[in-house]
Amino acid sequence: MSAKDVAAFCRTTTVGKDVLHTGMRQLHLSARAYHRVLKVSRTIADLDGADLIDTPHIAEALQCRKREGD
Repeated sequence: MSAKDVAAFCRTTTVGKDVLHTGMRQLHLSARAYHRVLKVSRTIADLDGADLIDTPHIAEALQCRKREGD
């Protein structure tokens, strides 16, 4: 999925976007990681039957990330 596709298909709620940006800042994640989190969030939202990616989808995707040192 290209960056253009991510923008088209990985639409988030306003609160979800805020949570994503906060998580990215706190975890010091790169732009590439931002897109990966969005793609995983989209998959989680699809499994949940949601049209938009919301806070719980993003939170779960952030929790799925491998931590440094693991």
